[in-house]
Amino acid sequence: MAEEAPEQIGKGEQIDEREQYRRQFAEEISLIWEMTGTSRMDGRVLGYLMIMDQPYISSADLAAALSASTGAVSMATRRLIDTNYIRRHSVPGDRSHYFKAEEDPWGSFLANERRYFDRHIASIDSALSWLGPEEAEARIRLTNGRDYLEWIQEYHHKMLADWREHKRARDAGEKKA
Repeated sequence: MAEEAPEQIGKGEQIDEREQYRRQFAEEISLIWEMTGTSRMDGRVLGYLMIMDQPYISSADLAAALSASTGAVSMATRRLIDTNYIRRHSVPGDRSHYFKAEEDPWGSFLANERRYFDRHIASIDSALSWLGPEEAEARIRLTNGRDYLEWIQEYHHKMLADWREHKRARDAGEKKA
């Protein structure tokens, strides 16, 4: 079987097999994110930052690696910073923007869902205050929705604490029961 030629970028620059895999991984993550209703570009950026072998990468290099516009990368990095999946890294004397993935983006996922719950609960509470006494069926649906979200939000606190304990035990080399 013949070996595949390295992918070409720019002016004759070749991408090695590891870089090709990093880009493929970023694409796979983007498809998963899209399934959840999140921006594919956000998934591509996070996937690439999670698997890259450098401590941080510039937004320009990130755009080049993902064959994306700098504007699309900029919007994605802003959203990912806002949700604590990635963080900005500064290099003294360099005005470029650099980024790195958080150590635990999955824990950030759990923590960030709280913002969604708070906003959703506030919307439902507003709707409940607007309903008239004759709208009993709508009140039941909205009350169940709010109570479910409050219940799941409380469970998220426990899940996040359990996740942190799991990582601590794993890192300490403790055996699972």
